[in-house]
Amino acid sequence: MKKIIAFALLAFASPLAAHAATLKFPSDKPIASITIPDSWKPEETESGVQGTSADSAVYLSADVANSKSIDKVVTDSIDFLTKNGVSIDQSTQKDTPVTEVNGLQMTTLEWDGKDEDGPVSVGLLFVSTSGDNALVVTYWGSKGDEDKHDAEVKAIVASIKPVN
Repeated sequence: MKKIIAFALLAFASPLAAHAATLKFPSDKPIASITIPDSWKPEETESGVQGTSADSAVYLSADVANSKSIDKVVTDSIDFLTKNGVSIDQSTQKDTPVTEVNGLQMTTLEWDGKDEDGPVSVGLLFVSTSGDNALVVTYWGSKGDEDKHDAEVKAIVASIKPVN
């Protein structure tokens, strides 16, 4: 995950594969857009968007939050991971300082963990979009297998933009 954010900060990652969906969300009053490859089967959720790599090695979602809902959105993300068998090793937590991509302030929390298939990387990326609005991006990737999706994930993160 740290490689993902570092790369996104160095440049606006290489273009996504030719076929990708740019989703503006939430659909009723969009605050942000994100581009996710079609092969990840991107879809809108109740509070944002999500996609999973074709081989299921990486899951990524972006959920809308504000100052009143941020704690619930984070709790919902952790609950989602737990319900899907992900355990997080709290002792491995790493924080990254605030950085800027596409004019948006971003910071991350990252952990090592496990799921039913073995070791995983877990991350929460916090993106300040506008005023009181923010995004919580949840990342869950299988160690080793996630590496082949680095370019796609970096491009997804670098594609996050505010919607005016």
